[in-house]
Amino acid sequence: MVRGRNFSEHDTAISQRVVIVNQAFAKQFFPGQDPIGKHFGIGKPQYSGAFEICGVFADFKMTHARGKVEPLFFRPLSQQFTGYKEIDANAAEQASMFVNFIILDFAAAPKDAETLARRTLAQIDPTLSAFQFDAYDTEVAANFNQDRLIARLSSLFGVLALVLASVGLYGVMSYFVARRTGEIGVRMALGASRSSVVSLVLRGALIQIVLGLALGIPAALFAGRAVASMLYGVSGTDPESFAGATLLLAACATVAALLPARRAASVDPMRALRNE
Repeated sequence: MVRGRNFSEHDTAISQRVVIVNQAFAKQFFPGQDPIGKHFGIGKPQYSGAFEICGVFADFKMTHARGKVEPLFFRPLSQQFTGYKEIDANAAEQASMFVNFIILDFAAAPKDAETLARRTLAQIDPTLSAFQFDAYDTEVAANFNQDRLIARLSSLFGVLALVLASVGLYGVMSYFVARRTGEIGVRMALGASRSSVVSLVLRGALIQIVLGLALGIPAALFAGRAVASMLYGVSGTDPESFAGATLLLAACATVAALLPARRAASVDPMRALRNE
């Protein structure tokens, strides 16, 4: 609770009907004012004094994590408003008193928490039926099922793309080594060291890696902005993600190029010249 008070046992069916509102509600409907003690209603102007604000709580998102915080208010279940004269408004009020969710906060959750909760609810009101009992973390995680599916699919496609890129670079560098076997043999016959041969092959791979990153990074930045609305907890241009992806791609490309480079360094100069 940011300001005011929460509900108490004194908020009964015959007492003043009270509500607690979030900060977004207070800013939208009572800008620059203290909302505590203010009245409002739902529907027609004649119901404008139906509820009194007794407290303000911090903003939070109930179901849509990527959406903006909407004005929100809560009412005690013990206070049903009976002043509506319209049939549909009165029916909606009665339907709103149905208990959809109950959150139980344990200092340390017992192993038989579900059994204990069902027994306690039955003692309070035998007509209350608990259809499903889940941990709060499970309920929150359910809001991100689609996000997790998209993330897993994106990761799978990313791994496949990385494998294809590495295999492609390996094939190109192997072809490069095969085409220049004679030249490599001559270099080694003239005294070139194995490390210089490896450097020769890796320089060719480095050029391809740099060109690939020069084209890929701007494309990734553009794609990141395009899918920013589908991301949660990270921006479409997150520098850590881009740096990690760049380093991983460079490392895999280096390994893919290193294998043909080492094979080139092990070429027998005499055999290479004879084949040439």
